[in-house]
Amino acid sequence: MKKIDIVVGARPNYIKAFPVYEALMKTGNYNLRLINTGQHYDNNMSKIFFQQLGMKKPDVDLSVGSGSHAAQTAKIMINIEKEFLTKRPDLLIVFGDVNSTIAAALTATKLNIPIAHIEAGLRSFDRTMPEEINRLLTDQISNFLFTTSPEAENNLLAEGKKKQQIHFVGNTMIDSLVKFEKLFNCSQLLKKRNLTKNEYILVTLHRPSNVDNPTKLKDVANSLNKISERSKIIWPIHPRTWQKLTQYKIYLNEGIYITKPKGYLEFMGLQKHAKFIITDSGGVQEESTYFGIPCFTVRDNTERPITLSKGSNMLVGSDFTKLSNAISEFTNKEKRNKLVPKKWDGKAAERITSIINNKIL
Repeated sequence: MKKIDIVVGARPNYIKAFPVYEALMKTGNYNLRLINTGQHYDNNMSKIFFQQLGMKKPDVDLSVGSGSHAAQTAKIMINIEKEFLTKRPDLLIVFGDVNSTIAAALTATKLNIPIAHIEAGLRSFDRTMPEEINRLLTDQISNFLFTTSPEAENNLLAEGKKKQQIHFVGNTMIDSLVKFEKLFNCSQLLKKRNLTKNEYILVTLHRPSNVDNPTKLKDVANSLNKISERSKIIWPIHPRTWQKLTQYKIYLNEGIYITKPKGYLEFMGLQKHAKFIITDSGGVQEESTYFGIPCFTVRDNTERPITLSKGSNMLVGSDFTKLSNAISEFTNKEKRNKLVPKKWDGKAAERITSIINNKIL
């Protein structure tokens, strides 16, 4: 029986990996091993996804924790190499663009272990972003490239990858969304805050470029304070972002409700029933597109352009002083229809499994 190692480490990985693990397990053809690097170690950022999704607990937990990009990547490589040498897999599957992805892929390729990269070919064309470097390098050393949208293939071909390596399968993150949508529920949180569905703005911000600089973070707070004068805001805050707000003694007014990171089911309920979303997250751009919720992405670029052309996402740039006006202009002049990109239908993992069965192992 062929052996497949599936590596997860950060919040988005769990959501993307669950349907793939489940689909491969159903075939009965593979000896699967789930490896958690422990890149996200807060319960609501990691373990809760195993609990809520019903995914089996990891077979291996590397528990690397936090650290600089170099330190975290190095810890993962050292620890995961031991696992690969002990029980050498026939295929490694990695997801997305986090440090766990590039660390596992780089270690595997030096051991001549074939690599499948799910969510390949996404590009922001901004190499100042650590995630962009992770995406580029992982794709270059991967043998099999599973893409979520058509433009990803063009990016990969332009970078020298062969067409036969590339498979347009859809989005496994949407697979999880489709499977669990009936369980999404944020009623308890809304009731506690005396809020109504479709009348609040959901905020998720965590990128260092937005929250690590005190001047930038003050601009974030000032903009959100202004917006909250018209609409209440719920902000499930990333631990690092909360630490920075506290460190810099930045004030948020009473119209902004700060909460700890939420579990998958509750957070997705918050997305589904939001009036608008303000984010710098790649995954939220995709999820809000599926829901058809207007999403204002506070970045100068996105590696997910299909959410702009087909979805409900709007790129408003990184100048937070312009955010309030952007929301006002949108409210006054346009509404977005729900357009779901091709193959975002809940069946991406089935397509991946079929390809692995017929073409890879």
